[in-house]
Amino acid sequence: MFNKKIVTAIMVFLIIGMIISASAQDEKAKSQKQKSMTTEQVKKLSVGEWVSIAPEVRPSISKNADGSMKPFYLTRTFTYSADGKFILQMINSADAYGKVPLVKIVLKGHTVWQGEHPVAAGAQKIDYIADGAYEITPLIQGFADAMNHAASNGFNKWEVNVTQNILGKAFPPFGLSEGQIYGEFDLIYIKNDMMFWGAKHVDGRSFDKVENRPDNLQIPMIRKQ
Repeated sequence: MFNKKIVTAIMVFLIIGMIISASAQDEKAKSQKQKSMTTEQVKKLSVGEWVSIAPEVRPSISKNADGSMKPFYLTRTFTYSADGKFILQMINSADAYGKVPLVKIVLKGHTVWQGEHPVAAGAQKIDYIADGAYEITPLIQGFADAMNHAASNGFNKWEVNVTQNILGKAFPPFGLSEGQIYGEFDLIYIKNDMMFWGAKHVDGRSFDKVENRPDNLQIPMIRKQ
C-alpha cells in the first residue's frame, strides 16, 4: 500500500512536470514567433485603418498657472497602405471625454522603416514624413479666433469647419518654419490586433529628432471593424 502511494505521487508529479514543461515550450514558441517577425511582416500587418479605443491624454510643454503640466486630449484614426503611405487624423479636444472638439488635424505622407526597436520583440523603428498634406480644421470658434490672432500671415481667415493646408508654410502655433516638412521619429508594435506607437515623453518633447525617438509604448489603437 505504501509503495502504491509513492508510485501514485511520483506519477502525479511527472504529469504536473509535463504540463509545466509543455506550457513553457508553448510560451517560448510564441515568444520566438513574435521575435522572428520581420519588418516586412509588420508592414503587412499594418495595412488598413486603425482607430483610438477612447479619447487619449498626452503631456504637453504648456503649463497651468500653478506650474503643473497641462494635458491635451485627442482621438486618432490612422490609415496605412501597402505602398508605405499614411493618413493620420487627430481630433484634439478640450476635455477628457472628447465632448468639446477643438481642431481636426490631418497628416498625409510616407513612412521610412528603420529596423528593430528594443522596446519589445517585433517592435520597429518608423519615421513618419508628412510631405503630402498638413491640414488644419478649426472645430470651435475660439480655436479659429486664436489662429486668426497667431497665424494670419499667408492664410485665409480661419473659420469653423473650413480646412487650410499649412504644408511647407510658417505656422508659429505649431513651431513650424517656412519650407519645413513635419516628421516624427517613432516606433510601431503590433500585438493581438492592436497597434502601439511610442509614448509621449513625460516632459512633453515631441519626436521631431532621432534622439527623441520614444522608449515606451503608448495606449494602442485597434483595427477598425
